[in-house]
Amino acid sequence: MASVLEDPTLARHFKGHKDAVTCADFSPNNKQLATGSSDKTLMIWNLNPKSRAFRFVGHQDVITAVHFSPSGELVASGSRDKTVRLWTPNIKGESTVFKAHTATVRSVSFSADGQRLVTASDDKSVKVWSVHRQKFIYSLNQHTNWVRCARFSPDGRLVASCGDDRTVRLWDTSTRLCINTFTDYGGPATFVDFNSSGTCIASSGADNTLKIWDIRTNKLLQHYQVHSAAINSFSFHPSGNYLISGSSDSTVKIVDLLEGRLIYTLHGHKGPVLAVAFSRGGDLFASGGSDCQVLMWKTNFDALNYREMLSRHRKRVTPDPPPHLTDIYPRSPHVHLAHNGTVEINPVVADVHSAHPHVVEVGEDPFYTTGADRHASGITDPREYPSTSAGFASTFTHTHHHEEAGEEENLGPGVTDFQDERSGTSPALRSTLEHIVQQLDILTQTVAVLEERLTLTEDKLRECLDNQAVILEQMQQQDESHKETRGAEGPAV
Repeated sequence: MASVLEDPTLARHFKGHKDAVTCADFSPNNKQLATGSSDKTLMIWNLNPKSRAFRFVGHQDVITAVHFSPSGELVASGSRDKTVRLWTPNIKGESTVFKAHTATVRSVSFSADGQRLVTASDDKSVKVWSVHRQKFIYSLNQHTNWVRCARFSPDGRLVASCGDDRTVRLWDTSTRLCINTFTDYGGPATFVDFNSSGTCIASSGADNTLKIWDIRTNKLLQHYQVHSAAINSFSFHPSGNYLISGSSDSTVKIVDLLEGRLIYTLHGHKGPVLAVAFSRGGDLFASGGSDCQVLMWKTNFDALNYREMLSRHRKRVTPDPPPHLTDIYPRSPHVHLAHNGTVEINPVVADVHSAHPHVVEVGEDPFYTTGADRHASGITDPREYPSTSAGFASTFTHTHHHEEAGEEENLGPGVTDFQDERSGTSPALRSTLEHIVQQLDILTQTVAVLEERLTLTEDKLRECLDNQAVILEQMQQQDESHKETRGAEGPAV
């Protein structure tokens, strides 16, 4: 067991969201933390205690997923409003909207090279986008229920996805085919991700389980049941030696994958923990929950001497040693219960961070802005609906929001005004406009599908006509051959 000095400690406590924190991700340079919430806002927290935080407004419903690009220049977010947004994480608040899903977007994730984005949705599809071209590329469509999560492998050649059909699927991005399916789940599969080497995937379920699979041998390596309720999110440590998980049992658990056992149980959230994420360097991790809290922890346990620890493990005598990630299927199930001597950590959350960061609100959504407000803020042509490409209905909306320098300093830390008060638009009119926009989206997608089917019909008809012409030509050749044969035989005697 680790000593007290090596235990994780709570480093920061961020307050700013007004509803459940549903997702979190660190920037690659370890200077920012992005969180999404049921309050429809995206927060960018600067990890420097004296820096301001940014609140981005634009999504029309709950934000369900967030992910920094590898360069840190973009932040992707998904929402229950069926859209994906790409944000510039600075005071300008620029965003681009991607539309192709027809239901809640549950997951967004960049590829390692930052060129592609993979999204998962309640419309039972996984979609891949081109980030540079801002274009929808293709769909993966074999799930039979809501898709909860999708992730690229580190080399970008595979996509892992999971969902309410109780399956975890592996896809080949070159052929766009499902190459493997894991079905060993007693309920919906809630989250999936690759380890840093790309040789294994971990998946969690509503049945409280966490499983690690070797995708080279298609074998179950480790199986944990350390939570007493559904696991909502997890994250691999960059070293591949640890994994953190957040659950509806209000705890964060840390598992040592080398030892194959639970080592820490962290308390601090008052309600389900919905999001956990390691920083890119592994020295920090964040957790968010239904209590609106964002907690940032320092991973002191990572200071362990790995060589010494592995040497100690080799000397240990046990009839059934737990498997390493590169091992094959364990000889017996490893179900870890509460009696394994884990460290319980109960931080005093209220005393950790006395002064909350100054919050600057950016990214005002043009749909809720009056004409006068748009003119004052420099917003022009707020919604664009370009034509679809390759028969798919993809809508990209470019919005540019700028705050005056003087106004930035006068903004108070805290409460976002209600949308009705800002816009001066009646709820009935706004609801009607939202309904019209939704119907236009559906109509656009229907037209795209009809165009695609019409193209297929034309191709089939052209193929039939070509075949008919070939058959007629063959028949004419046969008739001419018969005539020549009869002419050569001469008249009958």
